[in-house]
Amino acid sequence: MGGMHIVNTGDGSHTVTSRFSGEHYHSTHGAVGESLHVFLRHGLDALGPRAQIRVLEMGFGTGLNALLTRLRARRLEQLIDFVSIESQPLPQSIISQLNYGRTVEGATDDMLAQLHAASWGEVVQLDPFFRLQKVHARIEEVELVRSFNAVYYDAFGPAYQPELWTRDLFARMYDVLLPGGVLVTYCAKGQVKRDLREAGFIVESLPGPPGKREMTRARKV
Repeated sequence: MGGMHIVNTGDGSHTVTSRFSGEHYHSTHGAVGESLHVFLRHGLDALGPRAQIRVLEMGFGTGLNALLTRLRARRLEQLIDFVSIESQPLPQSIISQLNYGRTVEGATDDMLAQLHAASWGEVVQLDPFFRLQKVHARIEEVELVRSFNAVYYDAFGPAYQPELWTRDLFARMYDVLLPGGVLVTYCAKGQVKRDLREAGFIVESLPGPPGKREMTRARKV
């Protein structure tokens, strides 16, 4: 994990350099803007109103996606169960510097700190409408059942973690989604879209966040 440091992005929010050379946890054009565009607007919001939603996230990382989803659950008074898989959690020295509590509308530093302080492996009720379960493991070590409405596929890119962008893993994501569920990712590579289709998904190419032409949404019918 050597060499990690905080980077300011285009909308004033932070991202973090990863252990992979040249790769960041979020878009340098705007970390908050990217997460809102890809995972909230085109993922969570695409599900429409419903009493309860279960989200599976690939890569807890900085906790930004969880924070934004928690705020959305609070605002809509919609129960969201958020399960996040992370094999290499960020060190506290990096977490303590993140500015999302000051750059995300409606958030506080305490809200972000609570997400990171939540015990791994336990379901933690952080708000009346938001439950978090962080899983410290590699995806191949985790047993999952078909219970999810959305998958936030936020792993590092195929060039850095090719083992997380395989047809077999996408088939597993297809299996854990309920009918009508969606998988969303910032990645728009042709091979990724072909593998998603072969896994059974209906694949859409959507306009990307600032600095990126396209993103991908995959639906299970």
